[in-house]
Amino acid sequence: MKIVHVNTFDTLGGAARSAYRLHQGLRAMGEDSTMFVRQADSDDPNVTEMRSSRRILDRVRRRIRKEWIARDFRGYRSTRPPGLEPFHDSRSVVWFDFLRDLPKCDILNLHWVANSFLDYESFFAKMPTATRVVWTLHDMNAFTGGCHYDAGCRRFADCCGRCPQLGSNDPKDLSHRIWERKAKAFSRLDSARLQFVTPSRWLAEEIRRSPLAGRFPVSVIPYGLDLHDFAPRDRAACRDILGLPPDVKVLLFVADGLDNSRKGFALLTAALAALPRDVPIAILSVGRNKPDVAIDMPWTHVGEVKNDYHLSVVYSAADIFIIPSLEDNLPNTVLEAMACGTPVLGFAAGGVPDMVRPGVTGMLVPPADVEALGSAIMQLLRDPEHLGEMGLNCRRVATEEYSLDLQASRYSQLYAAALDLHR
Repeated sequence: MKIVHVNTFDTLGGAARSAYRLHQGLRAMGEDSTMFVRQADSDDPNVTEMRSSRRILDRVRRRIRKEWIARDFRGYRSTRPPGLEPFHDSRSVVWFDFLRDLPKCDILNLHWVANSFLDYESFFAKMPTATRVVWTLHDMNAFTGGCHYDAGCRRFADCCGRCPQLGSNDPKDLSHRIWERKAKAFSRLDSARLQFVTPSRWLAEEIRRSPLAGRFPVSVIPYGLDLHDFAPRDRAACRDILGLPPDVKVLLFVADGLDNSRKGFALLTAALAALPRDVPIAILSVGRNKPDVAIDMPWTHVGEVKNDYHLSVVYSAADIFIIPSLEDNLPNTVLEAMACGTPVLGFAAGGVPDMVRPGVTGMLVPPADVEALGSAIMQLLRDPEHLGEMGLNCRRVATEEYSLDLQASRYSQLYAAALDLHR
């Protein structure tokens, strides 16, 4: 069984890391797994990067398509609200390069294919009938009119249009046109030819509400981790490595996408600023973006950490990992923290409740409730015995439910079933 995973990147971003980990897990169990990407950053010989044709005619075709897409987006530059993530079209600039270089395989596992990589119309029109297609969704983009998370607008269930993320009141706006193109592409497929997989139960329910994707089968397979790399380390040693004081409570969060309102960073800083000072607290953050916030607490930012073992040192140094996202699928950061024995506190949104079991592996509070978030932080810090029990539970749950071996095995079974159905 030859398996090809398709993702825009191989290691850049959460979806890419998840796809790459699955690829590695499948290879470790003996499967013939490779990746096909638009941009490769690893030196993995089993990752193939798409090559853009240098022929003059092909360069002209790409330039024309790029201008068409840019022209459609141009009218919304001044109307898009701030604090949003990218909005992506269903069309690709490199559609013919993609189809030319796509490796032949038995199972084609699509992942995060936005940012002008997968072209919906050409791909689904020319998809080889002998290939089974599995699509692992890392967000909502496959069945919306361009957004990756809908911020609760629910317009994807009714053809999109009047898109709040475009700042539009036009029922036939770009989001509606993208939605219509996706509808046309999906309509070409028999329901047995495409299988969706979601890491979270929340995203599976969103698919079932979609007129575009709801008729296709969907399975829930959570992400998996290498539990040797992500494991509890000696807390005192980890704090010494990071220069953290040994006698304080350490709160950890990830500082990527601070300008994205969905990530809830402003809510977290408001909760931190209002905390009482009867418990000594230090803040630890990791990620590309260094926070620029005036909070009267010791604050250590370690920057971007790409090595999984080094990440486990950061997670192990913390007493609590906080995730303030208002919408999310199944955040890798939560799984990573749990695997390192660090309890998690977050809003009860998206797929976070799949992992965070209140009182067992952490706590959940109502979305956007700053007061509840602050109260939960102090409740956890004032009960170190319970916090320690939850840390042990986190590692146990991660071992039982989120190992890379288990994830790879579930995918292997799903692939085999898809091939048997085809035969």
